[in-house]
Amino acid sequence: MREFRAAPNHTDMTDASEPPRLAFHHSPGTGPTIVFLCGYASDMNGTKALAIEAWAQARGQAFLRFDYAGCGESEGAFEDQTLASWRDDALRVIDTMVAGPVVLVGSSMGGWIMLLVAMARPELVKGLVGIAAAPDFTDWAYSAAEKAAILAHGRIAQPNDYGDRPTITTRGFWTSGEANKVMTGPIPFDGPVRLLQGQRDPEVPWERAPMLAGLIRSDAVQTLLVKDGDHRLSRESDIALILRAVEDVSSLCSSSS
Repeated sequence: MREFRAAPNHTDMTDASEPPRLAFHHSPGTGPTIVFLCGYASDMNGTKALAIEAWAQARGQAFLRFDYAGCGESEGAFEDQTLASWRDDALRVIDTMVAGPVVLVGSSMGGWIMLLVAMARPELVKGLVGIAAAPDFTDWAYSAAEKAAILAHGRIAQPNDYGDRPTITTRGFWTSGEANKVMTGPIPFDGPVRLLQGQRDPEVPWERAPMLAGLIRSDAVQTLLVKDGDHRLSRESDIALILRAVEDVSSLCSSSS
C-alpha cells in the first residue's frame, strides 16, 4: 500500500489545512490505465477491485485503486466527506498517478463519481464501465421523511446489509449530491460505455441503467442486465461479466488511440 498527499483543488492561501493522505495501489503497465472507483463507505480491497487488478496485472495493463478520504486506509473522518470531496480525491489521484488515457470502472456510488470525473477530464477519460451505477441517488434513494431527517438533524443512520456498522448519511454529503446531479439532461461523453446492472438489486432499481444509457451522448453504450443479479455483482459469474466488459472497453479505447 502506498499513499500520497496531493495539493488541494483551490488556491485559498488563508486555508493552511492539508488534504487527507490517500492510500492507493498502482500497478504500472500499458494503457489505458484502469481506475477503480469504490462505492459509498466501501474501500479498495473489495472483491471486484481485486479481481480487476489481478486481471490487469496478468495482461500487463496499468491499474489503479484507492480509498477515498475517510474510507479504508486513507486519512480523514468519514462524516466530514462529501460527494464533491470524493470526486476531488479521484481527480487528485488520477492527476498525480496517471499520465495517459484512462478507463474508469465505477461501482454503485463510484458510478456517479465516474461520470463527474469523466466530465471534469474529457481529454483523459476514454471509456467507462458502470457496475450497479447509482448517479443522483441522493434524489431517489431516500424517502421524503429520511431527507427531512437529514436536513433537520444533520445525519441519519440506517441498517447496513454489508457490515456491522450502520450506514451514515450526513447533511453535507446529501446537499453535495443534490448539487452535483448528472441525470438532469444529456451527459457529454462520447467513448465506449458498458453498464452492468442486477435486476434483483434492492438498492438501485434496474430501470435506472437503461435510463442512464439513454442520457449518455455516446452511441457506443451497451447495458447488460443480470436477471438474478444483486447489488454487489460479486459472484464468480458476475466477475466474469465485469472482466469481459472491462476488456471490451479497454480494447476499444486502445484501438482508437
